[in-house]
Amino acid sequence: MTLNFTVMFFSQPYRHLKLPLQALLFLLLTVGTAASQSPIFVDVTEEAGIHFKHNKGTTEHKHIIETMGSGTVFFDYDTDGDSDLYFVNSGSVPQGTPQAFRNVLYRNEGDGRFTDVTEISGTGDTGYGMAASAADIDNDGDPDLYVANFGQDKLYRNNGDGTFTDLTEAAGIDNTLWSIAAVYLDFDVDGDLDIFVVNYLVYDLSMPVSTYKGIVGYGHPRSYEGTPDVLYRNNGDGTFTNIAETAGVTNPVEGRGMAAVAWDYDQDGFPDIYVANDTNRNFLYHNNGDGTFTDESIFIGVGYDDRGVAEGSMGVDAADYNGDGWFDLIVANSEKATLYKNEEGLFFADATADSGLEQPTLPFVGFSPLFLDYDNDGHLDMFCANGHPQDVIEILGDNETYAQRDQLFQNSGDGTYTDVSASAGTYFSEPLVGRAAATADYDNDGDPDIVIMNSDQRAVLLRNDGGNLKNWLSLKLIGTQSNRDGIGAKVSVTAGNITQIREVKSGSSYASGSDTRLLFGLGEHRHVEKVNIVWQSGTTQELRDLPINQILTIVESE
Repeated sequence: MTLNFTVMFFSQPYRHLKLPLQALLFLLLTVGTAASQSPIFVDVTEEAGIHFKHNKGTTEHKHIIETMGSGTVFFDYDTDGDSDLYFVNSGSVPQGTPQAFRNVLYRNEGDGRFTDVTEISGTGDTGYGMAASAADIDNDGDPDLYVANFGQDKLYRNNGDGTFTDLTEAAGIDNTLWSIAAVYLDFDVDGDLDIFVVNYLVYDLSMPVSTYKGIVGYGHPRSYEGTPDVLYRNNGDGTFTNIAETAGVTNPVEGRGMAAVAWDYDQDGFPDIYVANDTNRNFLYHNNGDGTFTDESIFIGVGYDDRGVAEGSMGVDAADYNGDGWFDLIVANSEKATLYKNEEGLFFADATADSGLEQPTLPFVGFSPLFLDYDNDGHLDMFCANGHPQDVIEILGDNETYAQRDQLFQNSGDGTYTDVSASAGTYFSEPLVGRAAATADYDNDGDPDIVIMNSDQRAVLLRNDGGNLKNWLSLKLIGTQSNRDGIGAKVSVTAGNITQIREVKSGSSYASGSDTRLLFGLGEHRHVEKVNIVWQSGTTQELRDLPINQILTIVESE
């Protein structure tokens, strides 16, 4: 006996597949068994053709720049529908020595493998790199690339033919401070993307050796002065102007910036900026809607933790973790993560202890937190890359290690998290010196994958195996009146009795950028009743009765 039926597998139809009844029953039994298992992450770095190793240029002097690591960004540079990967390298100290280390761009071939296209693309910057971010600054349909360095930053324009042009000087990008993050946002809501750059410390290679508990080590950040951050306004003609001072987003006295995220925390239509500072209070710049910002971090409860302590903050992400319709914050620190629950845009409450994140994260130095729904159950889980900044920490007899394992926390759906690292794949038992991380569905199979950058070690690509056994919907937004990437747009998806809300944003974790497509886990729901989009221009769109398990592109209506 033979049955004819149609299999829909990750949006790809295989029609009229003929199978014997016994084989069909075995297939259904296998799928049913797998569905009851939790997803795992598999290290596929080598088989994907990725051979990137970070180099920090270790010296006996131990310059503090050496310990920071560098970032990565997922972006579709060739607009073929899958996420490519750009890795930032640091390199030799001092710069200019014969051993030149460069950044690397890998093209996603769409079959699980990546190809190094650095040479032909022209993106192999050899500066002492820290971070990268990608977005379409000129609204021409392809993403451009910003590289943050210890020294002169770089801006690359995407030519749309697989190559990039160094636009740094012509565009007026003049930041030579020690930058460590770059975030795109349309702060003035004029339809093009501006750039916020986070600067860290005042440091040069002539500074004397630092000691850490009597041993030569990397200096404490408070041993150095902070630096002002930069806000580049997009002039709409291919040039940018630094308006940070007039906008009110410079604070060199208190600012030792490590990361930033731009999102509309109070949902007033204007993107705000949160800056994670190292051993100083963090900033939350509220966008006043008139080209200026006001730091409200102290007044609304996100400058310090619940003990009033300025933490050693490393990375940050923003999303609605508890499903109440407001975007919350997760901050990775040198001791424990801090989860701030957004109370309807009025203030934030420290929910770290109540969420169950305090004790599991306390022994680790967190660098890169990421919200992602790895099991597609409709609740945002959390990943964090961990690693100590001091490579001499074990010599000192402390109960700490330089290399640390990364962690994955599952959202229970009731406002609490459970550490599921032990069952999430063998990678999570491997101690590495974690720094940066980014997420994307690089293989377009309906579940989020993760790439991790480790200091002076190999990069790791983790493929999510099994997250797509539950249903999903992926959305790519294209703005017409708003910026083309749709950054700043808010999207709500209703399936059954659950409504999820996300915001398209640039920048997350530490020194990195994730895919700007929005991936919604739908659990067992087989139908999406409604998708509602509020674009930054104010335009609203509603789509109803959508099929599941597909990647859908939505263009802003005129």
